[in-house]
Amino acid sequence: MSLRRTPPLQSPKTDRNLAQYSSDPSLNSTISKEGFRAINDNIIQRIKRPREELSSPDQFSVFKDEIKDLISSLIHAQSQQLSSITYKLNEITESNAKIDSAISLLTEQNEEYRGKIAVLEEQARKDREYISILEDKVEDLQRTSRKACVEIKNVPKKTQETRAVLVQMVLSLSKSIQLSMTDRDVNDIFRLRPRGDSEKKPTIIVELRSASLRSDFLKRVKEFNAANETRLQAKHLGLTSNEHTPIFISEQLTPKSARLIVFSGP
Repeated sequence: MSLRRTPPLQSPKTDRNLAQYSSDPSLNSTISKEGFRAINDNIIQRIKRPREELSSPDQFSVFKDEIKDLISSLIHAQSQQLSSITYKLNEITESNAKIDSAISLLTEQNEEYRGKIAVLEEQARKDREYISILEDKVEDLQRTSRKACVEIKNVPKKTQETRAVLVQMVLSLSKSIQLSMTDRDVNDIFRLRPRGDSEKKPTIIVELRSASLRSDFLKRVKEFNAANETRLQAKHLGLTSNEHTPIFISEQLTPKSARLIVFSGP
């Protein structure tokens, strides 16, 4: 038995009244009011507005020329700046070269001066040594020349004072200290020049006949001052005016010896 079925045959007389409609050819791509294109029921494509600036060749050329001009102006400005910087760098380089040259010259002069200073310092050292030797020799000569001299200080000055008057003062003093002397025992005698107006009683320098006589003279002076409370005064020189003025007698020291005594203190 056959299982194959066949559709039933339709009657040719059957007439179905089917209505036919015409289709829109752009149905699948209708444009909405919002500017969107409906491709189908589920896909919508947005309609883009064409760019006017790209669409015009003249506007693009203007834009390109403006860019070229801007780049050219920037390049020109940078070139000017680079030229200015280069010029200044060249000036700095020249200035540095001059400074280096000046420093080199100063260095050479400094070395030259240092050499001269070293020579002068060596010469000064030798001069100091030579001066020290000369000072010692002068000191020896002064000691030799003053070995028989004594100083009499604070003696009132007479109106008319001569060498004979000064010698007579020394002889009167020798009698007061009980030392036998004559005018021949006095080789020389004089007053020093006053040091300014404030010095009214300049020192009297007496050069005796010998160093031994000077020693005896100073010894008797020390003994007299030790034995008498009033010590030596102007009256012991035979002076009648200002006779109570104290006088001071010592050996005549050289300037160097006097400085040493002052620095050594009492």
